[in-house]
Parts: sequence; structure tokens; C-alpha cells
Amino acid sequence: MNKLFLKLVMLPSGLWHGMGADIEQLRAILTVRLKMDDRKPLSFGRQQAQKKERKAGSFFSVFISAVMGCLYLIPLAAFKDNVFAFWAYYTTFTFILTFMLITDFSNVLFDPRDKFTLLHRPVNDSTLLLSRLLHVFIYLLRIVLPMCLPGWILVGIIMGWQYALLFPVPLLLMIFMVLFIVNGFYLLLLRFASPQRFKEIINAFQIGFSVIIFAMSYFMPRVLQSSILQHMDLHTFGWVRYFPSYWLAACYSWLGPAPILAGTHMLSLLAVVVPLVCLWITIKYLSPQFALRIGAVDAFESGEGNVQAKSGKKSNFYLKLARIFSRSDAGQAGFMMAWLQTSRSRTFKMRVYPTFAYVPVYFVYLLTLNKEPLRDMWQNLHERNTFIVLLYMSAFVMAQAINFVTTSDQYKAAWIYYASPVEKPGKVMDGAFKAVWAKYFIPYFSIISIFVLSVWGAGRILDIILAMTNVTLFIAIIIRFSYKAFPFSMMEQMNSSGTKILKAFITLIIPGMLGVGHYFAIHIWWLKLLFLALSVILLWLVWDSYSNTSWEDLKKEDI
Repeated sequence: MNKLFLKLVMLPSGLWHGMGADIEQLRAILTVRLKMDDRKPLSFGRQQAQKKERKAGSFFSVFISAVMGCLYLIPLAAFKDNVFAFWAYYTTFTFILTFMLITDFSNVLFDPRDKFTLLHRPVNDSTLLLSRLLHVFIYLLRIVLPMCLPGWILVGIIMGWQYALLFPVPLLLMIFMVLFIVNGFYLLLLRFASPQRFKEIINAFQIGFSVIIFAMSYFMPRVLQSSILQHMDLHTFGWVRYFPSYWLAACYSWLGPAPILAGTHMLSLLAVVVPLVCLWITIKYLSPQFALRIGAVDAFESGEGNVQAKSGKKSNFYLKLARIFSRSDAGQAGFMMAWLQTSRSRTFKMRVYPTFAYVPVYFVYLLTLNKEPLRDMWQNLHERNTFIVLLYMSAFVMAQAINFVTTSDQYKAAWIYYASPVEKPGKVMDGAFKAVWAKYFIPYFSIISIFVLSVWGAGRILDIILAMTNVTLFIAIIIRFSYKAFPFSMMEQMNSSGTKILKAFITLIIPGMLGVGHYFAIHIWWLKLLFLALSVILLWLVWDSYSNTSWEDLKKEDI
């Protein structure tokens, strides 16, 4: 597939040569970039290093885009009116595509890998700039083409070949507007934010986008099935005519269906004029400024670590926590390294932070399964024991955190652990996981506890303490048997064995069993005290065993 895209972008080689690029160098750089995209490991958690390389990354991204494109089929199939259906389709498509490009373009535009291999070689600036822009174009094709293909097929089946023939035109116009929005957004951020602040904002967008997609996958089907939406009359929502997505949908009025809103035919002209104006502004003004701003961010890359290191000295709060949670010097060192690295690693934040929103989203979804009105559900919530589910679902957050605390792109820097005079490496690992527990689980569980107390009353304090102990016990068991490794010391790569599946099963089954036992003892206070005592004892035994992990145990784990 990458070979096809490469041939497509290299067709106007004469144009690229006229712009000052070396064609052979351009083709070689793009070929290597696409191969590196294919071999990029999937972010599915901690995997053991494997000799077998992964070579289908772009195919997987195409598949994911096609699956997301199937979500857009819901409004096309749900609404009978063509213009209304296409308005909902393009609104959803524009929203998700814009967020995808804002969040994912940073990984392509600000990829620093070429600096270490190309800048000291005889490659001119035009070749470097074109290689980056064409790489972005190929990336865009890999997203948009599979994403629109399900809708294109469905339109041809249920509406006829005329609609299928017209389908690419509004879609192309929509892409022009999305590119204009994305370029403007990036330039606005780069104008008013420092390079470091810019990357933090983009990371926040990535986290927010993943949460939006997660919530949409659960709630969109129910929203579209609601009686209010099914009986919606577009006449009562005349303000939709000001949406560019309605202008795109108005293009289908050219094929004959009677327009719902007055002036729809005139609005269809805006669907042609506005995207072309956006494209002209993007090429004429935004793109040159964009290239300059990208260069400024690239220049900042080399000093990023020093800036972060200096900013970390402003607070010694984590130092005090390290002394509280760990008595040994090795444990304090592991605590401080894990605390600082989880704050600095954007990859770790991107993988862990969305889980903080996943738990409440899924909890609300479970509450709405019986299709009870939200007002009645909230009023009767205190009469149910669903807080048990919410408390034990917090284990998912801690499980995700420990899942990624042992992996890193810079795993080779872990040699420092083996060069240090540490008698028991378990002390370092003990401190690292205590840092994750104190930094992420305790604040998050405290917020959930406040919610439980506000709804179910102060009588649930013992339940909260028991749930926190059981979840911590569950995490201790997982790291004792599955995560014997130094923090951020493992290579990220796909694992074809059944270990990952077994870990996922344990992740689901253990807190479920603890929660079931807690549920049956919910009205028996002495039984809850007995369970709490047993959990504390077992937690101490498991954690003591983990903190006393020896070098021989680590060697056995690596075999």
C-alpha cells in the first residue's frame, strides 16, 4: 500500500524538481519514512522484546480509519431525508477528522528522527521540506480514503449511482476546509505559545480526542435511537444553515430532492466557494508561515530536556514523598525517577491520562443500560449499591499506569540500573510503583470517594477503605507476577504469545472477584472488617515479596 502512495506522490517529479528538490533523495527519504511508519510498534501495553519485527503499521492504521468510517454510516442510515442525513454525516466527519489531524499531525510534522541522519548529509532544504510535506500528504490519504470508503459504498447502495458519483466532490471540499482549520489552529498556538507549551496543548488535545471517541462509541447509538432525534424536524433548527457541513450537504440538492430549508441551493454555492478560498489562503499565506514556525519548534527540541530538568527543580514535593514512602536509598531513587519520568513523558501521559475519563464514562453507560430517564436515574442513585462498581473500576486506571511504567522508547538508557551498586533491585521497583500509586491512584480514588460520600453518605467510609485496600492488593499481585522490571526499561514491541491475553483476563477477573465478595458483605460491618484485615495482611506479604526481588529473579524473568 505504501508503494502505491509513493508512486502517486512521485508522479509530478518534474514539479518537485522545479521547486529545487533532488528527486532521488526525495524518493529515498520518503521510502525510509514509510518503512519506519510500518515498523512503529502499536501502543497496546507492555510487550516483551521479540526478534520478529512488525511491518504492517500503515495497514493497521488504514484498518482503524475504515472502522471509524463505519461510525459515520449511522446518520446516513438513521435519517430518511437525504440533506439531513448528509448534514449529520459531514458534521461528524469534519469534527473527528479535524481532531485527528490536530492531534496526529504533531507526530508527523515534529518527528525529530530525520535530524540525526539527514542534517549532516548533502541534502538541501527544499528536499527536506518536500519530504516532510509529502509524508504528511500520504498520511492524510491513509486516513481519509479508508474513512470515507464505507460511506461511499452505502450511498451508492441506498441512494443510487448519481449520489455515489457526486460523493467525492463535497468530501474534497470538506478536506480543504479542514486543512485550513488545522493550519490556522497550529499557527495560532505557535504564535502565542512557547514550543514546550505548544506540545503540552497538543498532548491535551490527543487525550481529549481519545476520550471523545470512547464516549461516542458507547453513547452515539443510543442518542440516534432516541425518540427525540428520530422525530426531529429540521425546520425547527434553522440555525444549521450557518454550518459549513450543511453547505456540503446542500450540494446533493443539485440532484433533485426538495430542499428542507429556504435558500439551500444558494448555500450549496458556498460549499464550493468557501473551501476554494480556504485552500488559496492556506497555500498563499498559512503554509509559508507554518514552515517557519515548524523550524522554530525543531530548533527547540535540542534544549527541551534541559528546560524540563530546570523546571523540575522548582519543587521538592516529590522528594518529601519519596522519604515518606521509602526508607531505603534505592527505593527513594526509584520513586523519584518514576515520578519525574511520568511527568515528562508525553507518551506515558497519552496512554494513561485518558483512562481517568474512561471510568466515569463507562460507569454512566452502565447506569443507562435500562434506558431510564437521566433525572429519575440520578434521583434513585442513592438507593442502589452501584458505588461498589465505581470504586473497583478505579483499578483500571492503576492497571494502565503500571502497564506502561516499565516500557519506554529510550529503554537502552536502563543500563544505569545494572551499573549501580544496588543489592536488591526490588527496592528500586518498589519505589517506582509506589510513586505511580501515590501520584495517580490516590488523587483519583479520592475524587471518586468524595462523589460516593456525597451521594451515598458518610456510612460508606468503611466500604471506601476496603475497596482501596482490595484494589491496591490487586495491583500488588499483578506487579508481583507480571511486572518484574525496572521503570521505563523495557522495549515496546508486539508480543504474539498469549501472555498479554492472560494479563488482560486477570486484570478483569481479580477486581471483579474482590468486588463480588465486597458486595455480599455490604450490609455486614464485621464481615467487612474481617475482609479488610485479611486484605491488609495479604497485601503486606505480596508487597514484601516484591520489594525483596533479587538479581537472580530478574534474570529468570528475562529468560
